[in-house]
Amino acid sequence: MSKVVSEHVKWVGKIDWELKSFHGNELSTDKGSSYNAYLVRGSKKTVLIDTVWGPYDREFVARLQQEIDLKDIDYVIMNHNETDHSGALPELMRLIPDTPIYCTAKGQTIIRGHYHEEWNFVNVKTGDTLDLGDIKLTFIEAPMLHWPDTMFTYMDAGEGEHILFSNDGFGQHYATESLFDDCVDKSEVYHEAMKYWVNILNPYAAQATKKIKDILAMNLPLDIIAPSHGIIWRSNPTEIVNKYLEWANAYSEKQVTIFYDTMWESTRKIGEAIAKGICEEKPEYTVKLFNAGKEDKNDIATEVFKAKAVLVGSPTINLGYAYSIAGMMELIKGLRFKNKKAAAFGSCGWGGGAVKQLTEKLKTAGFEVANDGFEKMWVPDESVLKEAEEYGRNFAKDLD
Repeated sequence: MSKVVSEHVKWVGKIDWELKSFHGNELSTDKGSSYNAYLVRGSKKTVLIDTVWGPYDREFVARLQQEIDLKDIDYVIMNHNETDHSGALPELMRLIPDTPIYCTAKGQTIIRGHYHEEWNFVNVKTGDTLDLGDIKLTFIEAPMLHWPDTMFTYMDAGEGEHILFSNDGFGQHYATESLFDDCVDKSEVYHEAMKYWVNILNPYAAQATKKIKDILAMNLPLDIIAPSHGIIWRSNPTEIVNKYLEWANAYSEKQVTIFYDTMWESTRKIGEAIAKGICEEKPEYTVKLFNAGKEDKNDIATEVFKAKAVLVGSPTINLGYAYSIAGMMELIKGLRFKNKKAAAFGSCGWGGGAVKQLTEKLKTAGFEVANDGFEKMWVPDESVLKEAEEYGRNFAKDLD
């Protein structure tokens, strides 16, 4: 069913409580998600902003028909055309094939690439407007937030109805029937918002900062931010904007994140001893440990993002390091974290090498490598664990 966002806007999207992974299996979505679409009714014209993911296309269109005669939709606006937003377009356009689709030029290319249809496209760029009578829509290009086609749509319907439809910007994978930020657990929402930022938007932090500053410089009134995933921000919409600026600026907290994999517990024991040394040296810091072979990769990445320093551990396996660690390192490299200290540790048997390789991998991933790492043979005894504790204390001494 539809839900009221404001006097002129209704939410007509889909809440997906069952979603547990996104982008294939690249991103965990333990809290589910939503695909937010919006119906905007002006005094003269009506607009649909975005659609939903393909598996829900018929459900979406059927519910939309309960809300409005589809022929009364004058325009469709596609802010971003990844299939979780554009997936219902073929089913919708089958019924209203001549309705103009407003998108960026790259958006048109992407829609054609996905669906191989020649619909009635209208390309827009920053500053272009659409008049709905008593409502004015302004388009704002936002390339690489997080695709090259992305744009925002700003709605001005007068007092109390200044809404930024931001698509993936300011969103979270979070399912709720409550819709608004002031009706949910804020701590949960901000955790999911950070996880979304880290795993999807952080590689484009520079573009995000520039675009947010551009929008702020426009001095637009802002009552609501309506993204295309998760809750709608209405109680204090600038709060999430400020969070984005903070996260985009090489963010860190007083935290050390340690992640590792282990074959026969030796690497785990070394990691825990290093953690003990860090805690003794810097009791004001939070230290968190994760077994990358057991814990969720996206949650670990979020904890790496929060940390001032990172330690990565692996035994030497087949002249290299554990495949769970290889996956984590590839993920983290792509997320482009900045201003974080790092080092490697691990155990080995008759031959080593994992720590040296991980040290080089940390460098190529953009970390400030503190030293050559800590590697010991076989099962660590008390003397080795004491060395690891001392290593942790020395590692922590350089932390602010």
